[in-house]
Amino acid sequence: MPQVLIVLGSKSDAPVAKKATDVLREFGISSETVVASAHRTPDRVREIVSNSDADVYIAIAGLSAALPGAVAAATVRPVIGVPVSGKVNLDSILSIVQMPSGIPVAAVGLDRGDNAALLALQILGLKEPGLASKLVKHRQDMAEAVARDSEEVNNDVQA
Repeated sequence: MPQVLIVLGSKSDAPVAKKATDVLREFGISSETVVASAHRTPDRVREIVSNSDADVYIAIAGLSAALPGAVAAATVRPVIGVPVSGKVNLDSILSIVQMPSGIPVAAVGLDRGDNAALLALQILGLKEPGLASKLVKHRQDMAEAVARDSEEVNNDVQA
């Protein structure tokens, strides 16, 4: 049973999903990725979600991006929507963040499968203290990398 189910609106969204699966794998979290369109295969979306025991869902879609809402309508578990960049970025963003009352979807930035995975990890970390500790360490590592970058830039511009 995957802890995180990643649902893509189309095969073309796979590079964004890869960002998410890479982060989840780094933290030892199981995931599964499927393709199901909210518009072309709405019954499949409902079937996939209703048959899943995942703790968190990540729904990745571009254009009108109805998929995160369709997933959220089929579960009471957390759903994270990832808008995919394209010709009309604002449409996919607004489709995810402007959900009607009662069917919430968390949203991350355009193409930010990595942030969707990190948010899923934070949610899972509420029940798994070891995971929460790994997330704290991850943030410390990022802060140390910024400090190293700062020192390197200072040395380069002062030379």
